[in-house]
Amino acid sequence: MKKLTSVQLTTLRADFTASLVVFLVAVPLCVGVAVASGVPAELGLVTGIVGGLLTGLLPGSSLQVSGPAAGLTVLVFEAVKEYGLGALGALVLAAGVLQLAMGALKLGRWFRAISVAVVQGMLAGIGLVLIAGQLYALTDAKAPGSGLANIGSLPGLVADTVGSGSALSAFAIGGGTIAVLVLWPRWRRAARVLPAPLAAVALATTAVWVLDLPVARVKVSGLLGAIQPPGLSDLGRLADVGVLGTVLAFALIASAESLFSAAAVDRLHDGPRTNYDKELMAQGAGNAVCGVLGALPMTAVIVRSAANVQAGAKTKASRVLHGAWLLLFAAAFPAALGVVPVAALAGVLVHAGCKLIPVRDLRPLWRDHRGEAVVLFVTAIAIVTINMFEGVLIGILAAVAKTAWETSHVHLDVHTPDDDEEPVLVRAVGNATFLRLPKILDQLDALPADRDIELDLSGLRHLDHACGAALTNWAEQHRRSRRAVELVS
Repeated sequence: MKKLTSVQLTTLRADFTASLVVFLVAVPLCVGVAVASGVPAELGLVTGIVGGLLTGLLPGSSLQVSGPAAGLTVLVFEAVKEYGLGALGALVLAAGVLQLAMGALKLGRWFRAISVAVVQGMLAGIGLVLIAGQLYALTDAKAPGSGLANIGSLPGLVADTVGSGSALSAFAIGGGTIAVLVLWPRWRRAARVLPAPLAAVALATTAVWVLDLPVARVKVSGLLGAIQPPGLSDLGRLADVGVLGTVLAFALIASAESLFSAAAVDRLHDGPRTNYDKELMAQGAGNAVCGVLGALPMTAVIVRSAANVQAGAKTKASRVLHGAWLLLFAAAFPAALGVVPVAALAGVLVHAGCKLIPVRDLRPLWRDHRGEAVVLFVTAIAIVTINMFEGVLIGILAAVAKTAWETSHVHLDVHTPDDDEEPVLVRAVGNATFLRLPKILDQLDALPADRDIELDLSGLRHLDHACGAALTNWAEQHRRSRRAVELVS
């Protein structure tokens, strides 16, 4: 039997240690995302297990870790509410197959072409909706539903919480969880031993047990009992237009989040770079299996991935091992979930939602790239006021409109000879599109009314049909007023 070299032993030891760190980070996040999504807590662990044991083995990105993500919580909750828990597996399965197809067609690299402002706006919108919804879970209350309804009902939530002892107890546990999440990383020695999410949930659970507080706990049904593969009727619903829109939203948002996470993780280490097409196929394979098991959709998650890199992981073995620890935990200690207070998990997700909002980037973005900031705000507001899928589409349209406006710059150079018999020379330079047409016509109408005009269009890099037709009509109109107008192209 071949002996391992010292370098291989060092690598294995580093991956083993990193896998334990990622496992400890993943447990509260997997459970919290599942509870916030309105599905059994165990389904979050199933997605984490698949993300480790299957996606972790596949090529693509070597160090990023996949599992259920806060970024899809709102969309999953709406899908389960609209179509039922049984249809979730069909939706995730179809999204996984779509991701596999996009990867096979080598579309992964094109996700890098999506405006960063759209992605930041998407995450900010998700964060706002997630926070608004989890504030209710923070007090053991039920959220009204949509993002706007949740935000509009917050004053009533405050009044109900102040008048209820049990709600105040839950809020104290949730608020304490958030405080630990913020303060724990500053205690560096402890943070190296125990990740902040696990420390926060453990302390909250201990406080509830010691003080015997009347707060809601996570409901447990067992790993095998929670798995609900989609039936034929659920698969048949994929032909509905509304369901297809949700599938497309799952696939596009999960893919974008995963590939942007991969780009961020690549900046954290010096190892092999991500192959975006292979990573997209790996995510698709994971989601297809999650769909078959009726579990939550997965994405690559920057929190777990960063923890993996910072813990010293060297190869993909760390993320595979983290999946094995999740499986062992779910199989051997399922009852441990039943003692966890829901308010503590809500605190974890409120903290995660706050991290999705790029607060520090807003001021420099507004100062240096105001158009990008507008796209970010439009995307976030659309997601909060309408829904996830249409909000992202609106954000993409806003980014396209901004780019079209910026690239359609056109300038008219006007030269007026001293001799009244000579024509006014007007040279157009740049890109003449319908977006700049009002400005062009205003400048032309401002030319001297008693002079002939020569309009030189040879300096235009682009002249669209609308502009060309409008300039021709303008020339014809001025010829009727007995002025000579010559178009030079």
